[in-house]
Amino acid sequence: MNPSPICPVSRLDSVLLATDRSEFSKGAILEAIDFAKRCNSKLYVVSVLETNPEYETIGSKFFEKEEAEVASHLASIKANAAAEGLNCEIIFHQGGEPCRHILDEATKKNVNMIIVGRRGHKGLGKLLVGSVAAKVIGYAACNVLVVPKESRIGYQKVLVASDGSEHGNAAVAQAISIAGRCGSSLVVLSSVRTANEIQEAQFITESAVKMAQSQGVQAEAVTPIGRSYETIVETAGGRGVDLIVMGAYGKSGLVRILMGSATERVIALAGCSVLVVTT
Repeated sequence: MNPSPICPVSRLDSVLLATDRSEFSKGAILEAIDFAKRCNSKLYVVSVLETNPEYETIGSKFFEKEEAEVASHLASIKANAAAEGLNCEIIFHQGGEPCRHILDEATKKNVNMIIVGRRGHKGLGKLLVGSVAAKVIGYAACNVLVVPKESRIGYQKVLVASDGSEHGNAAVAQAISIAGRCGSSLVVLSSVRTANEIQEAQFITESAVKMAQSQGVQAEAVTPIGRSYETIVETAGGRGVDLIVMGAYGKSGLVRILMGSATERVIALAGCSVLVVTT
């Protein structure tokens, strides 16, 4: 567990952890329990067992084995939560697309945050396009925290990326709030493709820095030149950032799936957790 007992966000009445039973959910499970403990939040845990036509061929025993493994996995998480003094509700679904069940539960339970794990990555060929995580982020009505397998959030340094859009501004506000609560230093980043765009990026970052400083948060502005996702990942790694905060860009209709967006690439390649701000 992180040493600080402070809740990182201003309102977190309930949290939904979505787990697929794989090793990649490890970090998400730890962070979900940590958030629930810090914030005195209700913790929901959902796992979805997809039905497979092959089950009809190989027999019901295999499916029963899969069901038993899901039940064991959920029971283990509930026991770990109980050891931290938490009472969590476990939810099991089977059939259909996992993202639909996850989003339905998030709506039904009126959760403030969904926490999911991130699969491994080896270059851009392993991006989240079409994955459960990408779809959850694209359609969620609440913020989504994506956690790499071995990642833990230390809250010493937070990076927020903004392009000056509505969602970028929402990410800045959330990042400042987190930094203020946790005593974090803040890096405000707005990347540009050419030197001609630096003036606008400087306006975006300097405005955010002034806002942060007015709330007692130590902040600095950076306006690197390059592809946005590359500059965000490189800056975060080079400065030892514990958490990246970004907006969910391009959220209109099916574009909300985030295919090829900077947000998706940062999630896939960053060494730390990424909080995607949707509201």
